[in-house]
Amino acid sequence: MAKSKATWVRYKPKEIEKLVIKEAKHGLKPSMIGMVLRDSYGIPDVESIAGKKITQILDDNSLKMQLPEELFFLIKKSLAAREHLDKNKKDVSTKRSLSKTEARIRKLSIYYIKEKKLPADWKYDPSKAKILLE
Repeated sequence: MAKSKATWVRYKPKEIEKLVIKEAKHGLKPSMIGMVLRDSYGIPDVESIAGKKITQILDDNSLKMQLPEELFFLIKKSLAAREHLDKNKKDVSTKRSLSKTEARIRKLSIYYIKEKKLPADWKYDPSKAKILLE
């Protein structure tokens, strides 16, 4: 089923693109931009109105994230788990959660390398992961 354009939205595609760029320059990730546009501006779906996804708009304006958003948040989660394990060495459930999260990171990185969204030589290294998030 194709998405239909919301008729009540008063913004034009160029105005929506400008809003996306403005929010990205404030440091928001694509998912947060979508939530801000929905909650503050009443724009239910950027793609159906502007004809492009938020990430495409950011790519066109050279505001692309260094890492794909999903991978970024998984790495952030693994860093938090590692910090927790430094303080609580016997926390077995966190150890399991960390191994599952890092497995997901490895699987996703293989996918993103195939899709050419990451360089071919990209590898996840937990010791250097903090640098990736900066």
